[in-house]
Amino acid sequence: MTPAAPEKPRRAVVLVSGGLDSATTLALARAEGYECYALSVDYGQRHLAELEAARRVAEAYGAHEHRVMQVDLAGIGGSALTDAALAVPEAPTLGIPITYVPARNTIMLSLALAWAEVLGAGEIFVGVNAVDYSGYPDCRPEFIAAFEALAARATRAGVEGGHPTVRAPLIRWSKADIIRAGLRLGVDFAHTVSCYQADEAGRACGRCDACRIRRDGFAAAGVPDPTRYRV
Repeated sequence: MTPAAPEKPRRAVVLVSGGLDSATTLALARAEGYECYALSVDYGQRHLAELEAARRVAEAYGAHEHRVMQVDLAGIGGSALTDAALAVPEAPTLGIPITYVPARNTIMLSLALAWAEVLGAGEIFVGVNAVDYSGYPDCRPEFIAAFEALAARATRAGVEGGHPTVRAPLIRWSKADIIRAGLRLGVDFAHTVSCYQADEAGRACGRCDACRIRRDGFAAAGVPDPTRYRV
């Protein structure tokens, strides 16, 4: 009897920014049995400490491979996260804040889609969230649905009858829910960096929108905040 061919692993590309949302997303994908390919993007962000955090997260939570791709969104500007001349707000603002990076998630998902095609990966995981977030238009369910529709029409895999599914498992969860789920999966959030103004050592400012949302999430979850703050 000819031995059965070994079953191919289910592959997924997981966008990993280094923050607590993407760390939990990677842990969820691994818990579902996926062979995970972690993708981070150096897009010219001022808080480069998040890329080192992404490396730690990918290594700690079982990514099969971790790649960092480069895109020059700083050359486009228009965001306090890429332009040092624009101050990062330290108080809640009305409307879409200046920390919104134009087309960032569209570009990151496009890179993930391209890699998924090459890998034959059936899933793309992204840790966007539409509940405890800063009002970004590319963190909403409508955006994820629209991108998946694009993937079905703009790829060879889509034309041939299959394309990667875009999974955003955290999109309707509160930050406290995300933290609790991550802890159940063994995520050490001390590995992560969320701050928009983190220093080279990854220490948080404690004042920006990302720090406020993160701190409030740990308080709501009823667990200690492991974030290292500068002050």
